[in-house]
Amino acid sequence: MIERLVSFDTTSYKTNIQLIQFAADILSRCGADIRMTYDDAQEKANLFATIGPSDVPGIVLSGHTDVVPVEGQDWSADPFHVVRKDGRLYGRGTSDMKSFIAICLALAPEFAAAPLSMPIHFAFSYDEEIGCIGVRRLIQDVTTLPVKPRLCIVGEPTEMRVIVGHKGKKNVRCHVHGKECHSALNDRGVNAVEIAAEMVTYLRRMQRRIREQGPFDHGYQPPYTTVHTGVIQGGTALNIVPAQCSFEFEFRNLPNHDPEELMAELRGFAQDLVPEMLMVDPATGIMFDEYNTTAGLLTDDDDEAAVLARQLSGNNDTAKVSFTTEAGLFNQAGIPTVVCGPGSIQQAHKPDEYISIEQVLQGEAFIRRLLARMTKT
Repeated sequence: MIERLVSFDTTSYKTNIQLIQFAADILSRCGADIRMTYDDAQEKANLFATIGPSDVPGIVLSGHTDVVPVEGQDWSADPFHVVRKDGRLYGRGTSDMKSFIAICLALAPEFAAAPLSMPIHFAFSYDEEIGCIGVRRLIQDVTTLPVKPRLCIVGEPTEMRVIVGHKGKKNVRCHVHGKECHSALNDRGVNAVEIAAEMVTYLRRMQRRIREQGPFDHGYQPPYTTVHTGVIQGGTALNIVPAQCSFEFEFRNLPNHDPEELMAELRGFAQDLVPEMLMVDPATGIMFDEYNTTAGLLTDDDDEAAVLARQLSGNNDTAKVSFTTEAGLFNQAGIPTVVCGPGSIQQAHKPDEYISIEQVLQGEAFIRRLLARMTKT
């Protein structure tokens, strides 16, 4: 099943429909109730499939079907063909996170054959890698069900550790509209690159302050909210005062550190820059596009989802991670959620990505224990 799923090239800029239809066919044969939600272009789909009674709250197993690009990476073999070597399975998505989905699909017939005391829900989404895009529509659909799920387990690669907390993320694009002129007459222009640079420098000062003053949570590494500028573009020639400059930045915030407060602080700084720009040309200005915000996750150790996942994993410890998943969005929708899945995030997004067969076996054992817990006695 892992080989079949990896063979679907579901890089985020491509369709995932073939993989979703493959999964839907398997689950339909198991008698599952199938619900699909799509992107606006109808080129990508989410699958929410339910096996078992519909009149009681059930358990969601959630995973994303998309993978990151392989272009520019030095792979030893075809990334969409699984290679088994030295106790590992190599291929794009083996760790992040098609092996978890494969385990769910491979064991679906056993769930269908069992006298379940509650339903099992399989939630497979699109475009997680570019901002948890698809799962938002899936969750909106799920919240309209007559009976909302009891809890959710997201199978991102955690080496089967139970993750009760992860950081949130806010992505922002800023565009500075200046006024172009000859650089010899720069008093008549508004240098968009310099204005942008002031703002990027302010973001850097903000990061330095947070690093020194917190807030802190030492369950994370690093133990504070991070501020990062990743892209900047502007200007056409050295002797032209640039009229345009754009840059993209992100906040990866501790779950209890509101990124809106940081965004409001930056907006206030930008607002102070604008009057000087307007004195030169009223058409100048600064615009922000907050194009993606994903909630952080903070689940109590004694929450039912965390207790169950610890019991299934056989490990009483819990942990927190700095990467972001759809778990925060499920939790935000009132569905208690943890993250626990096979594979290592250290292998994600790399050339020659792999998962150890031992991790696959641990993931399979986890789901089989879940099945045993959900079966009537």
